[in-house]
Amino acid sequence: MEETQMSHFSTLRTKITDAEILKSSLRDLGISVKTEADVRGYNGQRVRADIVAVLEGEYDLGWSRNSDGSFDLIADLWGVAKKHNQTELINSINQKYAVNKTLAEVKQRGLQNANVKLVLQ
Repeated sequence: MEETQMSHFSTLRTKITDAEILKSSLRDLGISVKTEADVRGYNGQRVRADIVAVLEGEYDLGWSRNSDGSFDLIADLWGVAKKHNQTELINSINQKYAVNKTLAEVKQRGLQNANVKLVLQ
């Protein structure tokens, strides 16, 4: 009898396009970051990703770049949820990314002295 292992990894589309801002956003949240590393999942399963957020516990979040330049989030969401509120975690990463991306774009346009007011909802 042959046992087949089903992958527990989910792939979600994101609006993330800037790898450096994603990495700095994860670090801002106190999450350690690896590049070109394995995302840990159920029962020792692993999948390769461009950027990996190494989480407390046995599961990670990973991002892989698509051909259009955007990143997909890859994770064993059930496993992540065992130790973390996955919705809150992913929302906080996306929110931190959006803030950092906005601030980077403002600086890039030479508006260093501009007052930027971000309203988070």
